[in-house]
Amino acid sequence: MSNDLPIGVFDSGVGGLSVLADLRRALPHENFVYLADTAHVPYGARSDDEIRDLTDRAVTALHGLGVKAVVNACNTSSAFSLAHLRARFNIPVIGLVPAVKPAVQATKTGVVGVLATPGTMRGTLLSDVIREFADPAGVQVVKAVSTELVPLVETGKASSPETRAVLREVLTPMLEAGADQLVLGCTHYPFLTGSIHAEFGRAFALVDSGAAVARHTRNVLERGHVLSERQEGGAARYFVTGEVERHAGVIASLLGEKVQNERHLDAAGHSPLRIEHIDT
Repeated sequence: MSNDLPIGVFDSGVGGLSVLADLRRALPHENFVYLADTAHVPYGARSDDEIRDLTDRAVTALHGLGVKAVVNACNTSSAFSLAHLRARFNIPVIGLVPAVKPAVQATKTGVVGVLATPGTMRGTLLSDVIREFADPAGVQVVKAVSTELVPLVETGKASSPETRAVLREVLTPMLEAGADQLVLGCTHYPFLTGSIHAEFGRAFALVDSGAAVARHTRNVLERGHVLSERQEGGAARYFVTGEVERHAGVIASLLGEKVQNERHLDAAGHSPLRIEHIDT
């Protein structure tokens, strides 16, 4: 396997861009291919089998683009698909685990909140890490679920009054229960940081998995001797399964960079940032 092949990053939508940012900081010389399954987002309320099927199709598409590893930057997908993906593909597949461990280690009140999607709540990963880290430490875990927050981020409304109203509704019970740590159990939720702080100040310390996943990805590539050896900075390509125009503005806004739209996989382009359509 060539060291110069890109790393694939998959999410049900634009939320995985938060993980991609951590990956690019930890691996500045690597190229990345980001795939957002915007035609089917959100995954949270879908059936277990449907989540596995959609994830398989997306990772198959990334594999077909010639990536050397895949980061499954979707908490819901990781909760149901990791074992299947690792058995099916001959490249490393790295998933997300809700960041309960660091939250348990940091709490002063002994109460940790977890905000997640319905799919992540149904999966086994969250219950496993609570049993492994929170229960032995005697830390109470207060869970909250929302079906509204992911679509709000997907439509560019992460800072809107509507989003802040939803956050007030779902997070106030956690605050009243004494939580001082808030685990962001969906990659879309780091984009809500501004709204959470606007509503609750610094009542919660926000904890997510992005930096830990980036460190783990670097370790996996090092062990496999496939870290990039180039000296110049890496670039990223962006693919969506839905309409390009509909999501280009949101992706550009979340990236904080100007994005060029390209329609075809073989478009040469000169910008390292371009959004293209891909069928899965």
